[in-house]
Amino acid sequence: MTGSRKRPGDPNQLAKAIVAIATGEQDDHPKVAERASSGAKGGSRRAAAITVEQRAEAARLAAQARWRRKSD
Repeated sequence: MTGSRKRPGDPNQLAKAIVAIATGEQDDHPKVAERASSGAKGGSRRAAAITVEQRAEAARLAAQARWRRKSD
């Protein structure tokens, strides 16, 4: 994954990283805003590329999946 960082295995380094995140010296998720904006771009590009019928079908399938998940 781009932008993700693994936590250090050493307890001392882990403690330092936690303190740095808690005090704001280090950002825990530095690329979240970038990923969110790129996802929005991809969604609008896909919507422009597919037909109205394809968009309606995708919406119908998504709604069915949401209802199926709630009933389980």
